[in-house]
Amino acid sequence: MMFEVINMSFALPEIFMMVMACIILLAVAYSGKNSGTISYWLSQITLVATAVIIYQSLAVTSGLTFDGSYIKDALSDVLKLAICLVNVLVLLYSSSYLRARGLFRGEYYALAIFATLGMLIMVSSYHFLTLYLGLELLSLCLYAMVALHRDSVVATEAAMKYFILGALASGMLLYGMSIIYGATGSLALDAIAVAIQTGGLDITVLSFGLVFLIIGIGFKFGAVPFHMWLPDVYHGAPTAVTLFIATAPKIAAFAMIIRLLVEGLGELHQHWQGMLIILAVLSMIIGNVVAIAQTNLKRMLAYSTISHVGFLLLGVLSGSNEGYAASMFYVLVYSLTTLGGFGMIILMSRQGFEADNIDDYRGLSERSPWFAFMMLILMFSMAGIPPMVGFYAKLAVIKSVISVDLVSVAIVAVLMSVVGAYYYLRMIKVMYFDAPVEQYQIQAPQDMCIMLSSNALIVLGLGIFPGSLMAICSSVFS
Repeated sequence: MMFEVINMSFALPEIFMMVMACIILLAVAYSGKNSGTISYWLSQITLVATAVIIYQSLAVTSGLTFDGSYIKDALSDVLKLAICLVNVLVLLYSSSYLRARGLFRGEYYALAIFATLGMLIMVSSYHFLTLYLGLELLSLCLYAMVALHRDSVVATEAAMKYFILGALASGMLLYGMSIIYGATGSLALDAIAVAIQTGGLDITVLSFGLVFLIIGIGFKFGAVPFHMWLPDVYHGAPTAVTLFIATAPKIAAFAMIIRLLVEGLGELHQHWQGMLIILAVLSMIIGNVVAIAQTNLKRMLAYSTISHVGFLLLGVLSGSNEGYAASMFYVLVYSLTTLGGFGMIILMSRQGFEADNIDDYRGLSERSPWFAFMMLILMFSMAGIPPMVGFYAKLAVIKSVISVDLVSVAIVAVLMSVVGAYYYLRMIKVMYFDAPVEQYQIQAPQDMCIMLSSNALIVLGLGIFPGSLMAICSSVFS
């Protein structure tokens, strides 16, 4: 098949990142003891340069390429840009943590760039096979990253659990795709949408395939009842890896659900809406209730993630452009806030000490008033307390389900927001009202302190002025 130059230009960010990922692999192989430093800077250059390429292509006309299997549109542009910028901060936050534990090796950065490439492919996929290719590239890199700390039994156990359940979920997703292919005769999302719209297809077969697709999506998001891997992986993986898993891949998973359910199977909305309602309600309830019992901060944030997935699904299940925009706003805000939350754990950690228990933050306001305030901003945003941006994000998705008369679902969401506020406010109480256990002063690189502070202040700024980001999300689905 012949590719025109314009077709190749649509995928220029991915092509550039793939070339740089191969260069980083060569650097790892030939740079010896300096592989970590060289790979780190090459990775940061790759992410920044890719973001610049994506930004410069914003004015380029949208369209399909590679025989309709790859799409460039407003959704892909915004989400790819967000993924690259989030991962720049992820690598920045992670460097000091990896150095202190002897994990500052080139393999981490090579896997991170290949995983990012998988995310970009997922975001622009318009074909079942392309989507599956991106998903597996991302997943295989994440499995290896979780097991990066070879001497840790907990990390190895988490990686095995993640790998086995991930393989099962990928099989479910692939089985669902094969059933839909059998019913529609196509793997391209636009052709599938046309075939369903035309009619004459067996709805029972399509619904059966849809169930398996939802199972695969639910696992990748960590939605209940497919959440069993998430707390163990978040807790067992090195915090630098947990930070990576908890942020940008959620943006790619959001793109996957939009491509599959909205653009490909939008005509079956009345069939998949009920399934998503069940996932959303269970995720909000179980995520928030179980998080209350956690004493480990990483596990608490894992169950918090499960509850946030429930809120994110509210906008998607509404079936309206306003709901899709609200969910997109939510996933971007969630990634930014979670980035700061796990960044704080890395900031508080040091060689021989993992600051992953809630009690480790006792009296933080006395030891470091500034970073206690930054953590307060992040916890308030996750709890959805105004004027933080998390409040506006929850309000937007709740309004989207009210607009389609799903008032009972909205009531559950509001009640679970109140329940969830408890364990976030407990962190505030520990930092400001409990006596400090130790007097160790926080020591972290200056660049990390500056960027982490900026991260938290952006969360506050977006809460006061949410209109600009919401306008971008609304324009994507206009």
